[in-house]
Amino acid sequence: MMKVDVLNMDGNKVQTIELPARIFEAPVNPGLMHQAYVRQMANARLGTHKTKTRSEVSGGGRKPWRQKGTGRARQGSIRSAQWVGGGKVHTPRPRDYSLAMPRKMRRAALRSALTARAAENALVVLDEFKVTEPKTRSMAEALYRLVGDSSVLILIPERDADYDLVYQSSNNLPEAKILNARYLNIRDLLGYEKLLLPVKALEVIESYLG
Repeated sequence: MMKVDVLNMDGNKVQTIELPARIFEAPVNPGLMHQAYVRQMANARLGTHKTKTRSEVSGGGRKPWRQKGTGRARQGSIRSAQWVGGGKVHTPRPRDYSLAMPRKMRRAALRSALTARAAENALVVLDEFKVTEPKTRSMAEALYRLVGDSSVLILIPERDADYDLVYQSSNNLPEAKILNARYLNIRDLLGYEKLLLPVKALEVIESYLG
């Protein structure tokens, strides 16, 4: 089994643990990860874009001029697409972009991504991740000790009073994001250079992926 060092907030090693092989030594399937990523991005689209066709714009109830004898091109309505203020043709309409993907496949994609991140030495495991006051500077210094200048996704086991301070301290850090371990997703997992997780968050991940 893969072993990793567990650090404290000062970046010092306190123990070594074994990562669950079912999660962190799973087959790496790039195609499955790509499918899960495309699904997540598609499901984030609202699909509320809409333009009006000639039947929906106002006006244009009569023919602008007679069919023949004026020397001008024949016109049936001032709400045709070629007129200013007319309806639009072949433009966006409301639609549902969501894609379906079985839960087993989604979880297999997460295991695949976690295995790939572990192979890249992108995991940083902490004994616990807590701060005493909501201070951005203190959080920035702590993250620098742990991951350097890398962007980081911080997983927490649950949202409580202690982790509220973590949220408040990291709100203004553009290269850091706090996420509940139960909401781990393929986009955030692959979008940051480092993955920082306390041991309790690791247990949460194991509870539904292991």
